[in-house]
Amino acid sequence: MTTHTTGDTDEPVRDDHTPPSPAPDDTVDIAPEMGADRTDASGGDPSEGVDDEQSRVTTRAWRSPMPPQRLGLVMGLVAVVTLAALTGWLGYRAYQAHQAFEQRQLFVQVGRQGALNLTTIDWQHADADVKRILDSATGKFYDEFAQRSQPFIDVVNKVKSKSEGTITEAGLESQSRDTAQVLVAVNVKTTVGEGPEREPRTWRMRVTVQKVGNDAKVSDVEFVA
Repeated sequence: MTTHTTGDTDEPVRDDHTPPSPAPDDTVDIAPEMGADRTDASGGDPSEGVDDEQSRVTTRAWRSPMPPQRLGLVMGLVAVVTLAALTGWLGYRAYQAHQAFEQRQLFVQVGRQGALNLTTIDWQHADADVKRILDSATGKFYDEFAQRSQPFIDVVNKVKSKSEGTITEAGLESQSRDTAQVLVAVNVKTTVGEGPEREPRTWRMRVTVQKVGNDAKVSDVEFVA
């Protein structure tokens, strides 16, 4: 603000371009606690004390020992769960071993019976003997034997041949999931017509057995030395 004198008086004259002085602020802030930065009487944040107290309580809870009764219960539950899992695993392994054993037994049994069927044929009931061979056959062996079955029956009937096989040894040579090779040793006695019984002959066969559903059948036969 600038002052001018007029005439003989020293009375100041207000310059119209000078903004008026602001009125004194007579308002009082009665709610300082509503501000964004609140502090307690000591100048600190009051929430810090609460957080520290919660941290101390949590620490004491973790460090406090578990009561013996509860610890025993927890250990007992862990032992029961572990034992149940171990029992289930051992049971499953035993089931698998049993299934594998039964399948090996099935393969060997079918191989033995297949070799016995092929070496035990009587001309007096050749049709039934050939049917038994076909009933236990599958795949290539079934197709080939079925084509030759009638000529075979005719020859057996003509010479009045009779053969009887006896299994002397049989064992599993190899096995895959659904197929196995069974080695079979057969002692065969043969008579033709009214002639004397011939000297027994020992044949060794490799019988291929194939799983068919829940059963197994002969899929190939090979004579080996």
